[in-house]
Amino acid sequence: MQRPSVVILAAGKGKRMYSTLPKVLHPIAGEPMLAHVIRTARALNPERLVVVYGHGGDQVRARITDSDILWVEQTEQLGTGHALKMALPALPDEGTTLVLYGDVPLTRPETLHDLLSAAGDSMAVLTDIVANPAGYGRIVRDQDGSPVAIVEDKDCNPAQREINEINTGILALPNRCLAGWLGRLGNQNAQGEYYLTDVLGMAHGDGLKVGSAVVPHSYEAAGVNNKVQLAELERIYQGNRALALMQAGVTLLDPARIDIRGELQHGMDVTIDVNCVFEGQVTLGDNVRIGSHCVLKNVTVAAGTQIAPFSVLEDAVVGADCKIGPYARLRPGAELADQVHIGNFVEVKKSHIGLGSKVNHLTYIGDASIGSKVNVGAGCVTVNYNGVDKFRTVVEDNVFVGSGTLMVAPVTLEQGATVGAGSVITKTAPAGELTVARARQVTIPGWQRPKKKS
Repeated sequence: MQRPSVVILAAGKGKRMYSTLPKVLHPIAGEPMLAHVIRTARALNPERLVVVYGHGGDQVRARITDSDILWVEQTEQLGTGHALKMALPALPDEGTTLVLYGDVPLTRPETLHDLLSAAGDSMAVLTDIVANPAGYGRIVRDQDGSPVAIVEDKDCNPAQREINEINTGILALPNRCLAGWLGRLGNQNAQGEYYLTDVLGMAHGDGLKVGSAVVPHSYEAAGVNNKVQLAELERIYQGNRALALMQAGVTLLDPARIDIRGELQHGMDVTIDVNCVFEGQVTLGDNVRIGSHCVLKNVTVAAGTQIAPFSVLEDAVVGADCKIGPYARLRPGAELADQVHIGNFVEVKKSHIGLGSKVNHLTYIGDASIGSKVNVGAGCVTVNYNGVDKFRTVVEDNVFVGSGTLMVAPVTLEQGATVGAGSVITKTAPAGELTVARARQVTIPGWQRPKKKS
């Protein structure tokens, strides 16, 4: 099959979204709807990829920065036929053009392949069979079953209103006919717009055989005009992703309560509890268990690791057989070796923590290198920032850091050192020695606590 050209119509304002954000930039699974359509188009290996933009064009082009897109501006929104006419100079003279829509994000490439096959070197229309066709253009067929016209809902006669096969708007069109057809379009209709769907009647009148394909699932042709429809398609998308995960062996404790906003790769026997969110590129090894209400963004988690509820991990690497959380936070640059424990209300940023080390309670580790078999007590802080620059803390193997310790960087705790609780460490803690750095406890006799005046 010859490579098609693809034109994505994305110029609409989306008044019913009640938003300053252009409609096609509203997200499905964390990405603009338009990005989903572009990804689908790329799966067809198009000869040319054209996006027609209009309202909020600067925002659209700033958000979608793909270098291979040919951008065409539609300064006046006069209908779908007018929009494709604007794109005509960007299309080759021969071949087929597939018309898609920036607010119809869930069409599958397989469905579009079927449409292109049905078109051959002529044209084809993608249709849907629905129980309630009100509001949609109807597919009118001849006695042989070939589509001969698409009649918009407002222009239907009583007999046509009973037809339950509707137009999705997605068309495969022969390039050799486009200039003639688009030049003949009129706007004598209830909306006063140039309907691209009128070219079907022109094709029939020119003696071309018009093909068709029916969407396997109605959601593939569903567009978004308001926030309700956006939420409905979000749930459909997430439901499909959850189904695919379970079919691949992942245990989801409730498939209706998971959000995937990127790519989730996984090994065997992975278990995910409810209300977890996965963003960007996430990889989970064999036997990983994710507790409820966790957020993972651009994270790699090796085999056997358990992440307890309410933990947040971003741009981090976690080794095998670790225990994380609950209520832990791994910020960008956190790297954990195998068998590391990161516990309740512990935050790690831009730090490496070595094999078998433990940071279990109420502690901040930032800009640090922590060796293996280190134990960091509750309430410790690496004091890494002086208001201008960041400095590193080095904690070597087998160090024990007592609770409530402040490690004022740059500072090193040498191998096997022990630091007494409540210390403020500003100098090197020698290897194998006990270091205590805290003021002598003093009691002031007769001191009175200040009282508020009545």
